[in-house]
Amino acid sequence: MEAAAKQAVGSRYVLESMKYAQGKTWEAVNRLAQRVQPGMLETEAKAECHNVLNEMGMDRIWHPILVRFGENTLKVFKQPSEGDPRLKEDDIFFVDLGVVWDGHEGDAGATFVVGNDAGMKACADAAKTVFDEVEHHWRTTRAGGKALYDFAEQRAAALGWRLNLDIKGHRVSDFPHAIYKAGNLGDFADCPDAGLWILEIQLAHPTRPFGAFYEDLLV
Repeated sequence: MEAAAKQAVGSRYVLESMKYAQGKTWEAVNRLAQRVQPGMLETEAKAECHNVLNEMGMDRIWHPILVRFGENTLKVFKQPSEGDPRLKEDDIFFVDLGVVWDGHEGDAGATFVVGNDAGMKACADAAKTVFDEVEHHWRTTRAGGKALYDFAEQRAAALGWRLNLDIKGHRVSDFPHAIYKAGNLGDFADCPDAGLWILEIQLAHPTRPFGAFYEDLLV
């Protein structure tokens, strides 16, 4: 009964609408990434994201826009950015958007690199690789949320990265999902149902002051 309560949805919930919100949010992430250029301040990128979302006709934002440059890519969601860094010629940044489309919550995030820093490119690629491996593990084994993050930690370490376990995924649904108080995916013992949970992966470089982030809907 506890697992069922944590995976409850509202009367408007439709899986196809969740997929639509997922697709629109990814479109917004990629549109913004194309507009982020060296010399831009982190706050300027965040303001440009508002422009992108308004151009696309969003319903509303359901969690604050997050754009992190450089060393701020090590920060977790609840931590404020350190200062207002300017994106360098060789640099790394990530975008994390939570947007409502058609009454359903989209949440997507990815890391991008400008310039030619091989370590930064490897870190960004690794976040997506670990996400894909964990998603495949969920799909093929039906592992519970806690087991998924245990697996993510193992895979990150095997690839030479540190997994930040201060973020461990969360619920989404028709807006607002927060009334269900489901907690983190990484603390959910049962197998997460499709279309309800966001898998978050945040990595840190083992020696250099930056990281990478990737998240998407398990569907």
